[in-house]
Amino acid sequence: MKRHIRRICTIASLALAIYFAVSAAWIPVKAEVAQVLLLQAWKRSRMSGAAAKPWPWADTWPIARLRVPRYGIDEIVLAGASGSSLAFGPGHVDGTARPGQCGNCVLSGHRDTHFGFLAALQLGDVLELEAADGRVQRFAVRSTYILRRSDLFVLDDDSEPVLTLTTCYPFDAVVPGGPLRFVVRAEAS
Repeated sequence: MKRHIRRICTIASLALAIYFAVSAAWIPVKAEVAQVLLLQAWKRSRMSGAAAKPWPWADTWPIARLRVPRYGIDEIVLAGASGSSLAFGPGHVDGTARPGQCGNCVLSGHRDTHFGFLAALQLGDVLELEAADGRVQRFAVRSTYILRRSDLFVLDDDSEPVLTLTTCYPFDAVVPGGPLRFVVRAEAS
């Protein structure tokens, strides 16, 4: 009888461990698979000149491509920075300059998936932002700082081309969200 109970407990523990492992891997795996579908949609958008949804029920579409050569980063940027968009990739914050335009283009992403690399960025690092029309803007990181979520001046427009990247902070937080944001400001180079 004791052997039977031990076996049941072992199987239950193993099932629980598998469940937690799959749950923990779900978000990063979903983010990586989405980037493959987004890249295909990006290519279709570039060829046709029209927004192409990555899957039929998507409420967003690719509008730019962000590259950071030093770190091997190549991300498709989505229209909008809602939670549903950010689950699949970095998003463009509505109301800020669009990729390829002059002004402050603000992109936001999750610290534990697509924007995790922000923690490693150094002053002078080069960021490349490719717009839907194929033009590529190059930016150099000029500053990084930590702000409260309510510090909205990072969204203010600028007369020069500026790229602002934002994500939650601290990078190793257990609970998502929180009151702080890590901000990278990069200027045209």
